Amino acid sequence: MVADPAEWSRDPWSGDLADDHVWGRGALDMKNQVAASAVAIASLAREGFEPAGDLVFIASADEEVGKNYGLQWLCEAHADAVRVDYCVNEGGGERVEIAGTPIYLCAAAEKMSAPFRLEVHGRSGHASMPGIADNALVKTAPLIEKLAAYRPQATIGPEVAGFLDVVLGEQPPADEVLARLNALDPLAAEIVEPLLAFTLSPTMIGGSERRNVIPGRVELVVDRRLLPGQTPDDVDPIVRELLGPGDYDLETIERWGGTRSPLDTALWKAIAEWVGETEPGARVAPLCCAGFTDSHWLRDAFGTVAYGFFPMKTMAAELASRLIHSADERTHVDDLALGVDFLRHVARSLD
Repeated sequence: MVADPAEWSRDPWSGDLADDHVWGRGALDMKNQVAASAVAIASLAREGFEPAGDLVFIASADEEVGKNYGLQWLCEAHADAVRVDYCVNEGGGERVEIAGTPIYLCAAAEKMSAPFRLEVHGRSGHASMPGIADNALVKTAPLIEKLAAYRPQATIGPEVAGFLDVVLGEQPPADEVLARLNALDPLAAEIVEPLLAFTLSPTMIGGSERRNVIPGRVELVVDRRLLPGQTPDDVDPIVRELLGPGDYDLETIERWGGTRSPLDTALWKAIAEWVGETEPGARVAPLCCAGFTDSHWLRDAFGTVAYGFFPMKTMAAELASRLIHSADERTHVDDLALGVDFLRHVARSLD
């Protein structure tokens, strides 16, 4: 936290200290936005604001746990309570400077999390006699190398196309995008790289539980992220061809996310207006969230236009992205106040 602790409870509107506004340490990837959303909706209510429709504050948890928790449960069990036309969620809002131009990123889509499990089969044996065994761990090693080295063919989806229009003023061929962006600003290439294709990241492995036992079975988990519109059924044949024949089984563990919202909406206009008023000369650029959020439950259930946008101006986006799920994850009190201002603006702009 880069702030005087005495400022943590300062009311962002009056500048006075207020007991009911607590601005302290929070997690970058959700808790800060939850706090700001609560303050924004409470302050509007105290002022007597009457929205054109229902203004709903949804505080749900465990979007990373999976089925039957949080927003999925609410959409199924209490649909009328969370049925909304527009949603502002996590996943974007970072301010970056690309070639000297300030740009706020807005997540209009998200990739699908579709991890899979490889079960590699061999034959166990005593480690002192490796010749009589068939080491499944050794058989797994070249598969890991293939997965880590693979780079699918690049494609340009609507969010990347919109980003390129803002940053480059044009859309080069997909196989030239990274080179063009690197020449302009390496940060732009870093943002777009995982959005041009599905990704494969081996992350977990389990084999023998004893040092002197050669494993006859190894389980490898691969974090696979698919572009919106792709499914595991589309990509499994590509993965199997990449790995080649072998004594293994491949099983998709789960599939979450992989949805998008259109860009020509009243909510997008409200976000762009706020950015222009807050920082003249700055622009909004769409992107597809490389991870996933629980916005997909709303999109799937109700056709909700859901964007990930919580503005972050004081803390550098490069630092913030590296702190997520990492040591000393934190946010800045000035960005909390900025987020409250944005959320109040959106609530007043939609009619």
